[in-house]
This record gives sequence, C-alpha cells and structure tokens, in this order.
Amino acid sequence: MDFNEFLEAAFNFNDYAELLPLVRNSIIAGAVLGVVGGLIGTFVMMRDLAFAVHGIAELSFAGAAFALLIGANVVFGSLIGSVVAALLLGVLGIRARDRNSIIGVIMPFGLGLGILFISLYQGRSANKFGLLTGQIVSVDTVQLNLLVTCAVVVVVALLLIWRPLTFASADPALAEARGVPVRGLSIVFMFLLGLSVALSIQIVGALLVLALVITPAAAALRVTSSPRLVVLLSVVFAVTAVVGGILVALGGRIPISPYVTTISFLIYVVCRLIGARRRRHGTLGRRTPALTRPGPVL
Repeated sequence: MDFNEFLEAAFNFNDYAELLPLVRNSIIAGAVLGVVGGLIGTFVMMRDLAFAVHGIAELSFAGAAFALLIGANVVFGSLIGSVVAALLLGVLGIRARDRNSIIGVIMPFGLGLGILFISLYQGRSANKFGLLTGQIVSVDTVQLNLLVTCAVVVVVALLLIWRPLTFASADPALAEARGVPVRGLSIVFMFLLGLSVALSIQIVGALLVLALVITPAAAALRVTSSPRLVVLLSVVFAVTAVVGGILVALGGRIPISPYVTTISFLIYVVCRLIGARRRRHGTLGRRTPALTRPGPVL
C-alpha cells in the first residue's frame, strides 16, 4: 500500500453526510464513556493503578471472547471478566508489590484464555478483531441503553464516595487513622474500575484501553495542579478523543481505535509541552499531593 492508498483508506469523506446520521448512537455512547473514562482515570492516576487497568482489560477480553464463542452477549461477558479481575486485585492485592505480581499473573492468563476462545470461534473474523480494536460504530439501541445504565452506575457511585476516596487515595495511612474504611473503598473502587474498563473496551478494544482510561488524566495532570480542574480536563480530553475518533473514523476503512488513541496521544503531547513550558516560567507550581501521590494499596 502506497501513501495515497493509505490516505484513501484512512480519510475518505465522500459519503460523510449520509453516514453521519447512522452513528448517532455511537457518538452518544462515546461521549458517555468519555465522561466515565475521564472521571475514573483521575483516581487511577492518584492510586497508581495504570498497570492494573491493563490486567483487568485482559480478563475482560477473555470474558468477551468466551461470550462470543457460546453466542452470549459480548458486553455482559466483558463486564463479568472485568469485574472478576478487578475484585481479585482488590481482595488479593494488599500491598503494591503483591498487586503488581498478581497483575503479572492475571495478564497472560486472561490473554491466553481470550486467544483460545477466539481461535475456537468459527464466526465472522470481524467479530474477533472487534474485541481487540473496538467496535463502537455498530452500537444499537439495546447496547446503548446497557452502556448508559452501567455508566450512570459508575458515575453516581463515584460521586457518593468521592471525598473519602480522594482522602484514602492521597494519604491512606492518615485516612485509616481517621476511621475511613480504606480497604472497603479500595474494593468498591476496583469494582467501578472493572465496569469502566469493560465499557471502554467497546470503543478501543482490549489492547488499547489505556488510551481512554489513563491518557486523558495523565494529560490533565501535566497542565494544572488544581484537583477540580484536573477532573474537568480529564473528562474533556477523554470525550474529545472518543467523539473525535468516531467522527474521523467514519471517513475511513480503518478500525476506530487508531483514531481514538492518536487523538488522545496528541492531546497528551500538547499538554506535556505546555506543562514543560509553564514550569520553565514558574507558572505551574507544585502539584497537589492529592493528585500525584501513589496511593494506597489495594
């Protein structure tokens, strides 16, 4: 494939006006999941759980692949795999060292199971590929309702535990001394993270879920030290990457995930450059411990 053929495959907007109304559900789903990814990603960065997201994604992939194999709902399979992985990490990963070793065990196990189930599946190859690279452009009304319901559960639960979770993430020892149920909050958060990862996989697939859950929050942390502004920017960056990726992908034959991850990465690069420039001029200041200290420990 030469460069012109690549451009034709990646950016072809000849029928864009006719195609745009067909992805209304996908755009709504992308915006909702961008909000979820931006919110949950902030706490993931606070608690130093980026590696855990990858581990959860692998078991989510295995669950989705098994559901595809037996003809069940792929979204439900993905949710079950994510929640099982998240609860395992929440219950077993007491210390950071234990957590990382457990993730290192879960990741290849989940990936191996997923590959096994996909290899046994005799259906359309596009269905297999979609589990790895996302398939948000084919969201129907039933799937949209399920995604929105799960997203609302995650957002409402986060709002209910926001203050104690922030305290427990910033200084777990002090929070525990003050009577905050650090261990219980960690398990609840891991459950919510599992739901968020499963929902994100519908957009970018199991291999690139970090671009939606991690990158927006990491970018926000580069340009501000205000906790509230970090959350706001994280959500804005995530929604921009997802919705922008869907709109650009509509004009090409390439799966959506490269567009989403590229936009997300470019946002991060720009924020990193802005942050470096502001620090050189002394305008950014020190980051608040509540958003940068590794937290607790599951």
